[in-house]
Amino acid sequence: MKKPAMVISAAAVALLIVAVALVLRPGSDPVAAQQPSPVAAIAAGPAVARLGNQQVTPEELQALLATVAPEAREQLRGNREALERWIRARLAEKAVLEQADAQGWAQRPEIVRQTRAATEQIVFRDYLRSVSQVPADYPSAAEIKQAYEAGKANWQTPALYRVSQIFLGVSDASALESVRKQALELSKKAQAAPADFAALASQYSQDRVTAERGGDSGLQPLQQLVPEVRGAVARLKVGAVSDPVQSAAGFHVIKLIEQQPARTATLDELRDQLTQALRAQRQEQIAQAYLDGMLNTATLSIDGAELNKVLEQKH
Repeated sequence: MKKPAMVISAAAVALLIVAVALVLRPGSDPVAAQQPSPVAAIAAGPAVARLGNQQVTPEELQALLATVAPEAREQLRGNREALERWIRARLAEKAVLEQADAQGWAQRPEIVRQTRAATEQIVFRDYLRSVSQVPADYPSAAEIKQAYEAGKANWQTPALYRVSQIFLGVSDASALESVRKQALELSKKAQAAPADFAALASQYSQDRVTAERGGDSGLQPLQQLVPEVRGAVARLKVGAVSDPVQSAAGFHVIKLIEQQPARTATLDELRDQLTQALRAQRQEQIAQAYLDGMLNTATLSIDGAELNKVLEQKH
């Protein structure tokens, strides 16, 4: 029997566009990950960090990393400052919970009510997810292609520029002219011998992150560059070096390494994201159908008089 073709509505396409656009957006930062549940007391064994009776275990940190997408996870792994910030915040949170626990805070009537409500929502969502599983073979290749074609006008990636820079910061107004002079000298050297730009950036650039890569800041859309730098980059030809560009932070000497024109992302590039978006959409549809079915299992009645009494009460 032939599988019935799926017709995607305009609203569904809109949802897919939003979901996939989030993935296509260049330079996306990792989203805040959901934190694991508190650990009550210190336990024997290795710990990433300790504060009094509290600790963050390697397993807890691994659980944090497991909650985020692979791309964001790799960015987090390389962002030690952000991870250490999370560790400090987690330890402070645990210390506060320890104090609250010592005072029996969890037994307060209002906390008990909120805990019960939260537990109900967790059970509800988890059970509903279990009864709204999407078939393993969904979506088909034809359904993915249909979704791609339906939203094709929206799968645009902007023009990208690989820029290298020599950055010289200006600490105070009195140093402005001397830094300008140094930037001009470096610019002339690089323009005379563009192949030496990476060596000059490594030696002189005060942006140490890019200096370690010969000034290379990677592929970026213009909108992610410092406003003053955008115009200079837009005017450069690949391989050319700019005159010094002044920004609020200091002076930039720019070399355009590579330029990629704006284009439409291919189906192969979007296949995984489209599959995830279609599966999530289908799961929502199955879950909603299940909820609607629950309302049909018995006669539903709403007492208008009782409802009015509640609404008329002043809170």
